Amino acid sequence: MSILSPANCTDAPSATPSDAGVAGAGILLSFMITACLAIILSASVIFAEFRGKQSMIRRKLLNSYSDSQIFQGIGIQCVGLASINSLVPYHFFLIWMLSLLSMATHNATLLALVHDYRRDWVIRWIRQLLMFVNLALSCVSGIFVLQAVSMGLDDETLPIVCVWQTEGRGAPSTAGLSYVGTIVVIAGNCLVFGLATWYLHSRTQRFYKVIQIVGLVLMTAIAIGAAVRIILLSQAFGRPSVELSDQGETVWSFGQLLSMLLLIFPLISVIEIYRGEIQVAPPVADDRQPLYDGELQPTSSNFQPNPLFGSNTNLIKR
Repeated sequence: MSILSPANCTDAPSATPSDAGVAGAGILLSFMITACLAIILSASVIFAEFRGKQSMIRRKLLNSYSDSQIFQGIGIQCVGLASINSLVPYHFFLIWMLSLLSMATHNATLLALVHDYRRDWVIRWIRQLLMFVNLALSCVSGIFVLQAVSMGLDDETLPIVCVWQTEGRGAPSTAGLSYVGTIVVIAGNCLVFGLATWYLHSRTQRFYKVIQIVGLVLMTAIAIGAAVRIILLSQAFGRPSVELSDQGETVWSFGQLLSMLLLIFPLISVIEIYRGEIQVAPPVADDRQPLYDGELQPTSSNFQPNPLFGSNTNLIKR
């Protein structure tokens, strides 16, 4: 069905076609592997800072995986929202879970590379814009999922847009946990975005190391939760919540292999750095300060203000 074709909200088919473009094995694996690598690299960079060691190659690799993940997350959500007349709630929910993986990846990266972003105002605001776009798309997708749960259409074969056009059959008595959980995830995304914005723009950051550790644990939990849901509910790895008319999401086509091959590209830059072909800036000196030097002091760092604001003060005072 074309994305411009009107949705059929009257006759629910007994089965819906698979969609390897958003739920294929390669697509899902690439998101999960990237999130796993990014979180491991983030933890490695953070603990290397604790020991006062530089980690330039790991920083470059982490930044590459994070950039790839956030653009893929934004892209797949745009595809999902543009296809609301044809995508069923099953596929839409998987897209939403992938957006959570994307969010966990770039937030974990922010925790590890915040000094690298803060010393260049252009990079800092590009990161801020991408975070906002990802949040906005995730909230819209979450609202669709929430409405599908409340109408009892989350396991139906009608297009997702039908949750606003039909009365549905009402949420079953067992849907309360899913309903509350969806609201908590949406609200949690907004809260995490606010905290990440403060963390990115605040010049005087107190409890810097504590925030890194707690934030990394939280992002790891979010990524694990989203990955488990994807594995259990997808046709590629588990049992889908709707009847699919074919096994297309388990087939390894060129598109699925391409998604996996993209994971290799950041490694090429790492090899070039290791061989000395590319030079990268080292971490700022503040990253090599000891965790505790005898006094409780806020962590200072090189902060490049936005010249468009005409002020040397930080965006967020406290």
